[in-house]
Amino acid sequence: MKIEVINLEGNKGEQIELSDKIFSTKPNNDVIKSIHDWQISRFKARTAKTKQRNEIKGSTAKIYAQKGTGGARHSSRKAPLFVGGGVAHGPKGAVYKVKKLNKKVKKLGLYQLLSQKNSIKSLFVVEDFKKEITKTKTFNQFLIKNKLKNCLIVSDKNSKLKIFKSTKNIPNLKVIEQDGANIYDLLKYKNVIFTKSSIKSLEERLTKWKNLTL
Repeated sequence: MKIEVINLEGNKGEQIELSDKIFSTKPNNDVIKSIHDWQISRFKARTAKTKQRNEIKGSTAKIYAQKGTGGARHSSRKAPLFVGGGVAHGPKGAVYKVKKLNKKVKKLGLYQLLSQKNSIKSLFVVEDFKKEITKTKTFNQFLIKNKLKNCLIVSDKNSKLKIFKSTKNIPNLKVIEQDGANIYDLLKYKNVIFTKSSIKSLEERLTKWKNLTL
């Protein structure tokens, strides 16, 4: 397949050839969702910890007789019913197990989602940024002119340095390098903008797994 490359002024220039096996494949929503859920589960620190009744310091003696008091039966003050007692069914710290995901499946889901973005006309390629853009207004005008609000920019390393200052104050925009492209960010933002160098590097990286099928 071919895709047109736009420049900072919004003009369309040359076309670059991209692999149909990566950018025109049929997406599998179950694969994409499983990777998305796996990423979200890894975001959570899982550091909250409450003490169970066996971890509370204090006497384990029965607080009063089992029968004859007219009150309910109780054991020690460590029971979850009492203030200062243990917590029933509370978080237990880092014992939460994150579901493992095969590396090949993660790469498969990535190029399936890129194909989906391409099919709905939300995938764009821009010329590498040669000169530094220091003004937010300049870059914002480029986004408005091309209707590219709410976008993820997947950039090569050099271009990222050129646009860092001009993009950091624009809402609903994120800039990452191509080797950090992931399912969560691609789903979060409506549009995806690649620089010419980054999409070629990503294509080369994913081509190793082009024969994967589910």
